[in-house]
Amino acid sequence: MKLLIAGASSKFFHLKEFGEALTRAGSEYRLVSDVETYTGFPSRQISKWFDTKKKFNNLIDEFKPDAIFIDRHAHFGLAVLQSNIPLLVHLRGDYWSEIQWAKETLYRFPVKRSVLWLKDRMAKQIFKDCTQIFPICNYLHDIVDVNFPNKSNVLYQGIDPTRWVSTDGCNLKHPCVGLLQGAVIWGKAREMFTLKKVLEAMPEVTFYWAGDGPYKDKILQELGKFPNFKWLGALEYPDKVREYLSEIDVYALVSGIDMSPLTLQEAQLMEKPVVATKVGGIPEIMKNNETGFLVDVGDYDAWIEKLTLLLNDSKKSKIMGSAGRTFVKSNFNWDKIAKDFLNSVKI
Repeated sequence: MKLLIAGASSKFFHLKEFGEALTRAGSEYRLVSDVETYTGFPSRQISKWFDTKKKFNNLIDEFKPDAIFIDRHAHFGLAVLQSNIPLLVHLRGDYWSEIQWAKETLYRFPVKRSVLWLKDRMAKQIFKDCTQIFPICNYLHDIVDVNFPNKSNVLYQGIDPTRWVSTDGCNLKHPCVGLLQGAVIWGKAREMFTLKKVLEAMPEVTFYWAGDGPYKDKILQELGKFPNFKWLGALEYPDKVREYLSEIDVYALVSGIDMSPLTLQEAQLMEKPVVATKVGGIPEIMKNNETGFLVDVGDYDAWIEKLTLLLNDSKKSKIMGSAGRTFVKSNFNWDKIAKDFLNSVKI
């Protein structure tokens, strides 16, 4: 199969790994930036409002794909629908909840609300008319199935285990807990407020947060008051992320909702014991009581208990860390993900 993959340049690292795995499985791919190939209104660049489909049409004529895989819902997807080429949509998050959170927070004013409405209309048309939707976990598959029955197949996030091995770490104070998560979606980020009680109860432990996003200031206003909470900002990917994960004692994912967070896979490959909120697809990409622990939303007592256990029991932490690498390596390596994808494509 000849597959054209289009997505945001920020995702190229992972999309290229996906494409290379497809090549090893006997397919051919080409990776392009969706917005650089075709976009329109709304766009932050006014010049793009009057974009034509010349680049898009030339690309199609030259590569002649059997199907097109997109990683987000933009103008490029609408152009694919008009071309009558099978459109495969990778869905990374609960779009319907995320659009509602956006309305309630960042998009409350009329102009932004209008832009959001246009983007929502575009996304709904893509979901409705595409050939297949590939949600990133079973939890999300069930949500998609309610809106678009019999149209989706799970496509987990793949990862290359060879990239995630211990290296020289960064300078952190021990014992420490490491968070590596964005503050982009309010439904995810607000769960971090649960840490207030945890930080207070564990003053001898330093909690490091690597991440950024529009809700960063809200988080720091509350958690930055604690002397044992340190914000590191966004880390360069993948080298600085690997250094960070090499150094931390325990990885924590404090999220209100998540589908298939890549950082949870990375931390396990780095043989770190993990503690994560029991929401969304998180239970699908770790093994509770084997590679780490799951805790309920808002249960700060459980966070204190599990983190204390792992920080004080180095033998258990090492066993869980080793089990985590084995689990992720076996279930989410790119070659397995690519083969599963090719077996589920219906064109």
